[in-house]
Amino acid sequence: MKDLLKRYAVFTAGLYFLSMGIVLIVRSALGTTPISSVNYVLSNHTPLTLGIWTFIINMVLIVGQFWLISGRRTRRDTVEILLQIPFSFIFSAFIDFNMFITSEVVPTGYLMSILLLGAGCLVQAIGVVLELKPRVAMMSAEAFVRYASQRYDKEFGRLKVWFDVTLVSLAVIISLAISSRIEGVREGSVVAACATGYIVTFLNTRVITRGTLHRLTGILHLKRA
Repeated sequence: MKDLLKRYAVFTAGLYFLSMGIVLIVRSALGTTPISSVNYVLSNHTPLTLGIWTFIINMVLIVGQFWLISGRRTRRDTVEILLQIPFSFIFSAFIDFNMFITSEVVPTGYLMSILLLGAGCLVQAIGVVLELKPRVAMMSAEAFVRYASQRYDKEFGRLKVWFDVTLVSLAVIISLAISSRIEGVREGSVVAACATGYIVTFLNTRVITRGTLHRLTGILHLKRA
């Protein structure tokens, strides 16, 4: 039980870093990440915050997961999906908290925007690695793609690309419909989508390794991610 709690603690820390990375990319004013693009546009035109919209979209994805596994649902699937609800709430709260503490961060020039974007990509990548290492849960977007890949017998990576493209396209359509201009999708969105994966690979294999986490947390049975 103690080992499991430590693994959940690492996962929760990953959620915080992931949320801060997303917020820093938003603050760069160069766009946002694909997974946050729709949430960002909706938060700009409703009284609801980015964190609240993130939670709402996650709940939609959770319902979608139950639909994807309908007819072949197992108890393990149900537990894994329901476990996403509290973590989605925590993640959404982290986003709003980080938006609050960075409310005065406004880039004064393009160079500062680039620095914020780079910092956001790095911090987001740290969060992804810390999520992957414990192997205790998945976030709703990745879990949705995983169940979709299983249902339709498609490769996960390819479906993930199409999923991200769909979210960005929806963000563009919604922003054009509401404000007649594109919001949340700029060059930073492309950089974040392309660079984060490479940073995750480097950190996962060279920096935040199993041995590093063992020394930092004392987790004895952390599975290799």
